[in-house]
Amino acid sequence: GLDRISFAIHASDSIFTTFIKRMREIQFREALREAMNEEMRRDERVFCLGEDIDVEGGFGGAFTVTLGLSKEFGHDRILDTPISEIMIAGAAVGAAMTGMIPIADVQYGDFLFCMMDQLADNAAKMTYMSGGTVKVPMVMRAPVGATTRGAQHAQSLEGFFTHIPGLKVICPSTAYDAKGLLKSAIRDDNPVVVFEHKLLYGSK
Repeated sequence: GLDRISFAIHASDSIFTTFIKRMREIQFREALREAMNEEMRRDERVFCLGEDIDVEGGFGGAFTVTLGLSKEFGHDRILDTPISEIMIAGAAVGAAMTGMIPIADVQYGDFLFCMMDQLADNAAKMTYMSGGTVKVPMVMRAPVGATTRGAQHAQSLEGFFTHIPGLKVICPSTAYDAKGLLKSAIRDDNPVVVFEHKLLYGSK
């Protein structure tokens, strides 16, 4: 009776403790990078685009998430763009509608407002407007949250974007969730906005 229950509890607790000890510990930004790396290996349609996401000698985007990806995938799949959020969004939407799977990187979530027509009126509505015949499998990664970078680089926009029909929104808070949710977003047939809090990039 009770002895068996007590033994079962201790055994399960021991297994759980062992599992936790064996888990890798990586940073939030590394988890995001791993997710993109694995999905790009899995599906050649996946590619990244954004400002300074892997220029030689650069940081790999504003928060080093894409650092080193071009060494494996080259600049045909890691596309450095001009400073034009409208162009980034338009290219991502167009590529997604024609069979590619873009992962777009906007340096700060505040700049999503520059691309609202592409996101809210095109990406979010196209599947509905086409009767389900057109899919828009794209991911828009956006750093959010207040730091010391100024008022136009500090907003938390998660709630705002959840009110746009047709857009999916995810907000990972741990490295474990960041990797799993980003992989799921990349495999989704719908446009997904990934909000990443700036203060989490270095967390483990």
